Parts: sequence; structure tokens; C-alpha cells
Amino acid sequence: MPRSLRRSALYAGVTLGAIAMLFPFLWTVITSITPQGTLAGGPTLIVKNPTLDAYRTLFGALPMWRIVANSFGVAIVSTVLQLITGSMAAYGFGPLQVLIVPMFIEMTIVNLQDTYFALLAPSIASAFGIFLLKQAVEGVPRELDEAATIDGAGHLRIFSMIVLPLVRPALATLAVFAFMGSWNSFLWPLVAIRSPELMTLPLGLATLQGQFTTQWSVVMAGSVVSIVPIALVYFFAQRHIIAGMAHSGLK
Repeated sequence: MPRSLRRSALYAGVTLGAIAMLFPFLWTVITSITPQGTLAGGPTLIVKNPTLDAYRTLFGALPMWRIVANSFGVAIVSTVLQLITGSMAAYGFGPLQVLIVPMFIEMTIVNLQDTYFALLAPSIASAFGIFLLKQAVEGVPRELDEAATIDGAGHLRIFSMIVLPLVRPALATLAVFAFMGSWNSFLWPLVAIRSPELMTLPLGLATLQGQFTTQWSVVMAGSVVSIVPIALVYFFAQRHIIAGMAHSGLK
């Protein structure tokens, strides 16, 4: 088979795969702008009289701006904390082994249940982040560390001026994974949070689906609100993820 024909077949296969992967999201968007959110007519890509009523209902039924802000705030702070603790533990090559304690009981004992700290506590440190960054730090030439030590640099300066710049691809990879994990977290917020104003998006959407079981347009509107930010984060950081995977040796 000629090389050009093989390349064309490859591009066609990739295109079909991309369409198949994007169709569920496209269907979600179409359903969210369909009047009354009806699915009785079967799948269709053409919406007659599209409307944003589902989004108005969504933002009127729940404090969605506050919920979205909660998700952004918790995800960003959680990501920053994991980057800090993960990179420092990776540099020390000796992450501490801790006992797994039921977080719900712990938060109750210290009277921190139903707080932002309760949402953040389980994600302050990540074993995966420590492992990922440890692999990246192991790839930093020891000669740089030794040369900096000879020049009089301390561990903090070596860590901040030499190690961190060289492991930026791994840091970017961990940032994306940590953000996605926190953004999509459902079980722990369900256990730790009772107040509607402290809900994150997955928990808020679950509550919404219970309220509007037949209004699929509202449910789909909430799904779009949840998907778009994380899709944008991944889109802008995907090259860092690939570089980080190659740098750390993960498959």
C-alpha cells in the first residue's frame, strides 16, 4: 500500500475516532438547548427553536455560581497543596508512611465537618503525586546538585532554583491530574458536606438530578457547566502531560 494511502487511512481512522468520542458531549449540549429537554424524538443534530431555559432553570434552582466557585477554589487550592507537598517529598526521596484513618471520624472529632477544610484535607498530599515527582527528580543529573553544593547553595536553594525548573513537565502533569481529581470528586464531598452553599459541582449535579428527573435539558445543562472547564484545562495542558509522561518514564 502506498505511503500516502496509508497516511490517508490513518487520518480517516483518527477523525472517525475523534467524532465518536466527541458525540456524547455534542449530544449533551444539543439536549441542554432542546425545548423541554425531550428525548422522545430520538437522536437529532438539528434543534428546532433552541432555548436556554434549561440553563436559567439550572442557575435558578441551585446557587450554581457559588457551587462553580467552590469547585474552582477547592480544585485550585488542592492542586497547589499537592504540588508543594509532592515536590518537597519527592526531593527528600523519603515520603512518610501514614496510617489511613477514617476521615469522617477525624473531621467530626476536630469539629471540622461541613467546612472547606474538610473538603481539602484528604487531598493535601497525594501518593501518586509523590511517586510521579520522585521519578522526575531522579532524572535530574546529580552533578547539578553536587556543583550547587560546592558553590555553597543550601537544600532550599537547590530545590527552588535547580530541581523545580527541571521537573516542570512533571509538575504540570501533576497539576492537571490533581485538578481533574478534585474537580470530579464526589464520594468525599458527599460524606463531608451537608450545606448547599459548600457543595462542589459533582455533588450539586447529583442533587439537581434528584430534583429534575424528567427535565433532561436541565441535567444536561449542568453536565455542560461541569465538563467545559475541565476540558479547557486539559486542552491547554495536554502537551505538558505528554512531556511529563515521557520525562517520568510512565506508559
